[in-house]
Amino acid sequence: MATFKDFRNKVKPNWCPGCGDFSVLAAMQRAFANVGLEPEEVAIVSGIGCSGRISGYVNAYGLHGVHGRALPIAQGLKLANRDLTVVASGGDGDGFAIGMGHTVHAIRRNVDVTYIVMDNQIYGLTKGQTSPRSAQGFQTKSTPQGSIEQAISPLELALSLNAGFVAQSFSSDLKQLTHVIEEGLKHKGFSLINVYSPCVTYNKINTYEWFKQNIVNLDTLEGYDNANRGQAMQTLMEHDGLVTGILYQNKERLPYEAMIKGFKEEGLAKQDLNISEEQFDRLMAEFA
Repeated sequence: MATFKDFRNKVKPNWCPGCGDFSVLAAMQRAFANVGLEPEEVAIVSGIGCSGRISGYVNAYGLHGVHGRALPIAQGLKLANRDLTVVASGGDGDGFAIGMGHTVHAIRRNVDVTYIVMDNQIYGLTKGQTSPRSAQGFQTKSTPQGSIEQAISPLELALSLNAGFVAQSFSSDLKQLTHVIEEGLKHKGFSLINVYSPCVTYNKINTYEWFKQNIVNLDTLEGYDNANRGQAMQTLMEHDGLVTGILYQNKERLPYEAMIKGFKEEGLAKQDLNISEEQFDRLMAEFA
């Protein structure tokens, strides 16, 4: 049985010292091992940005995709080989700006993929510009007088789309983060996990200390029921989205691949796709 060390490779991350993404990497490696996976059973597809490099830092199948397009690649990969545990990853700019259209439809579609977003509320790789998750008034090189736009609320959006699994964690809480990723991996259907992952170089507002003072752990809320979507939405709004833990899970919703009529149990990668000339001609005639 694999341990978290088996999911390490010899590539040294080149993130800034103190970057929250180091903890996300460690939590992913621990979660893979804790749910009984082997390296050859995992595929990680990442987008562009500092966090996009994570697919190259895990001893598993990895693909560093194009900006905002991790999710369509990950969904295609899962449908082609259902035996793989597929994880998509990226930053808030990657997933909630150029990739937002894919994020919305991936949630709606509900393919069995776990999407881990490293949310640092800034564009870090391009040296510190305002992102879709930056708060109103946030000052950067691109908004020197403060952003006049409201920040996107990804968890509220996910709940409005009836997502099957919605969670949020903080990179400083490795134990909770590992647990949340484990549960997301085990969930059948699309799982959205937003992780507050501070950028120590360019975001001097949303720091580790700021999050520690402002976030609320859902486990401390008496009577909280993560099977209640209405309560989840209300709790998010009451705390301005600053909650951590499993916000909502619907175990009854079937994943996309389980609802396709005639969809075979084995993925395309495992199917015998050899067809006779007669079968091919008949297939072509249908589209003539």
